[in-house]
Amino acid sequence: MRTWHIAVVAGTWIAAVAYGQRVLLNYDFAAAPAANAPAQWPAESSLPRSHGLPTIVMVAHPHCPCTRATIEELAIVMARLHNRATADVVFVHPRGFADAWQKTDLWQSAVRIPGVSVYSDLDAVEAARFGALASGQTFLFAADGKLLFSGGIVPFRGHAGDNPGRTAILSLVSTGTAKVQQTSVYGCSLHDPERAAAMDGR
Repeated sequence: MRTWHIAVVAGTWIAAVAYGQRVLLNYDFAAAPAANAPAQWPAESSLPRSHGLPTIVMVAHPHCPCTRATIEELAIVMARLHNRATADVVFVHPRGFADAWQKTDLWQSAVRIPGVSVYSDLDAVEAARFGALASGQTFLFAADGKLLFSGGIVPFRGHAGDNPGRTAILSLVSTGTAKVQQTSVYGCSLHDPERAAAMDGR
């Protein structure tokens, strides 16, 4: 009986661990909803666009833990482009939340990237203009305002590394072409600030 009891407990534990790993893997590879990306730079946007250079726009949630890897990838992209493009990182700021709520380590990391300008997006107005739905959503616009790329620049949720999004942006800026112009986005919803803050342990 004792041996049987131990076997049952061990089997249950193994099953629980396997289930937990499956849930985590499903979460890591679960893409967020794709953006309703505009074909041209939104005329009503208040973001400055650098005429003469392509512009990268990234929309982010300041408490999304998945977006840390996306900010890392943006730093790599900007270093490799070396002044051949500018970038705007737009952090959503729901009304009623203090400024300090927005100025997280993600904000500070983005500020430190050369060539990147960081903006506060009260009530996610700019996010809506660009059609972004999830944190980490990234766009590349040509110098004339035409949309060249829309998607994510990480291989899966919360992990940096070689990925189709990064490759596409670098290729589009360097050669004008890329094998893909859209990739999956891995990040928290821009419209659920409390959930993202809880995931971040804040």
